[in-house]
Amino acid sequence: MTCVSVEAEAELLTIDEVAAATGVTTRTTRYYLSLGLLPSPIKRGRVTYYAAEHRARLMLIRALQDHGFTLAAIEGYLRRLPKDATAEELAVQRAMLAPWSPARREELTRRQLDTRAGRGLSDEDIDRLVRTGALERHESGRLVPLPPFRIGVELLDLDVPESTILAAGEAIGSHMDQLVDELTRIMREDVIDPYRQARPTEEDAARFEQTVAKLRQLVLESIVTGFQRAANELITTSLERD
Repeated sequence: MTCVSVEAEAELLTIDEVAAATGVTTRTTRYYLSLGLLPSPIKRGRVTYYAAEHRARLMLIRALQDHGFTLAAIEGYLRRLPKDATAEELAVQRAMLAPWSPARREELTRRQLDTRAGRGLSDEDIDRLVRTGALERHESGRLVPLPPFRIGVELLDLDVPESTILAAGEAIGSHMDQLVDELTRIMREDVIDPYRQARPTEEDAARFEQTVAKLRQLVLESIVTGFQRAANELITTSLERD
């Protein structure tokens, strides 16, 4: 039998209460248990209860799914975490995974994709969106719009060669990879690590996750603003030179 403190005992929830708190159905929670993604619940007589660590793991699984992780990949990710990881430590993991975009990964039918695009998409359109990285084909046959989907749809109507779009995407991607690496290092060293060393409570963890999400939003806005400023300066310099 799992031993918990008096404080943790007061926070135990039934599976229905966990479902309400995390948005994960009871059926899915039981399925995750069968896969070993969650530790065994705590038994009290004939009733099973779930602690803060269970809730934190469920929310972490949801965050990983939002990033497109398969269940097999999620299992591998969780396996690398300490088995006795606290709810606060799991919240830190979730904060580091907080998506730069709030949009969830969705698998759509062809009709749903047309609705999302605001127009009927031909087979040729679909193939081009996949090649340019705006769309992904799922093994189930459904289609997954990626963050540049809206831009990809608008580019369909422009008289621009696909090779040009791919070259521009490659140029942006190569610099983005370097930028993300540098920003991730700064976040880890200056934000994440000091937070961990402070031994936060569960309430601290919730506030911290909100702070990181807001910080990332501000970073995104700074990147866009910085690019616009640099582009304007380049144009001005070119005109002065001419």
